[in-house]
Amino acid sequence: MKKNIYLDYAATTYIDSEVLQKMKPYLTSAYGNASSLYSLGREAKAAIEKARDDIAKILGVLPSKIIFTGSGTESDNLAIFGIAQAYRDYGNHVIISKIEHKAVLESAKKLEKQGFKVTYLNVDSQGSVKLAEFKKALSKKTILVSIMYANNEIGTIQTIKEISWIIKRFRKNNLLPAFHTDACQAAGALSLKIKDLGVDLLTLNGSKIYGPKGSGCLYVNKDYKIEPLIVGGSQEMGLRAGTENTALIVGFSEALKLAEKLRKKESQRLKNLRDYFIKKVLKIIPNARLNGHPQKRLPNNINLSFAGIEGESLVLKLDQYGISASTGSACTSTDLTPSHVLLALGMSEELASASLRLTLGRKTTEEDLDYVLKILPKIVEELRKMSAIRL
Repeated sequence: MKKNIYLDYAATTYIDSEVLQKMKPYLTSAYGNASSLYSLGREAKAAIEKARDDIAKILGVLPSKIIFTGSGTESDNLAIFGIAQAYRDYGNHVIISKIEHKAVLESAKKLEKQGFKVTYLNVDSQGSVKLAEFKKALSKKTILVSIMYANNEIGTIQTIKEISWIIKRFRKNNLLPAFHTDACQAAGALSLKIKDLGVDLLTLNGSKIYGPKGSGCLYVNKDYKIEPLIVGGSQEMGLRAGTENTALIVGFSEALKLAEKLRKKESQRLKNLRDYFIKKVLKIIPNARLNGHPQKRLPNNINLSFAGIEGESLVLKLDQYGISASTGSACTSTDLTPSHVLLALGMSEELASASLRLTLGRKTTEEDLDYVLKILPKIVEELRKMSAIRL
């Protein structure tokens, strides 16, 4: 019987059964518009506000500073364009890293077309932002810094607290630059307390934490104003017009609560599995290397390169054995160019194209990984024999 082993949890997750049960009433009986005054509307409004309160407690912030959106991408866009447009009269400089998610990178490129100047920070060979370069890049015209909490491809965790400290020391008593972090991959694995992180804006989404796709939120520090992307009605404090999707918001909130509840225990379990697999692979497959920081990485992230093969071919071969994996971000799966993240580490295009990302989740077992360990070396050997690249 063909196996069915899913190892692409960084791309998306299934909806947890508890989350789905919480969503169901708002898809059927409690379907009111939250802006309506009658009881069905008030019921939907109450559910949304409870979800906002619950998320605010996890972040340790005021509920009024949680803005519900339709995805992590929308939240990133709202943060970047929202701050850029609101504070354009104060400066036109934005700083991001070269390994940001495309939702941030493409936003930055669009800002450049609008006259903004963007500094793309280099990272070291393990994917950590070079802090000395960051300090040097800050200027009086810098209005926004956006550095992701943990990378979706290589799992490297950034020193967000230290970056925040550098920013606060630079700006002294001023508001600018604002500090945004994309924490979509960090949720369920790392602490999200805003006070500890020191960020001014933070992006989350539901599809990475066993919640519904099409759900997300943006935290915005009370001291900042942002310009909306979507205008119309006054929903979400006037920052995101359109009838709220109560079911998705409720599902997102429940998923985040559950992820936070399980965080410490599940993170340790996944870390053990991750380290077990990495150690085995590096031992049994010649010319294999781990990408990203060996310790400061997400507990579920494994990113490897196998010299002499093509990553896409490896993924397709694994799929034939019932193993779902990827070469990197799902958002760039149709792009055959090497990962911008791996290239930023200083890797050659050839080696960057030979990468495999495995991300573990709640259903992953040691038995699953042992199965992959039996299949993977055979496939790598087969692909190397077929390749024109000689090691």
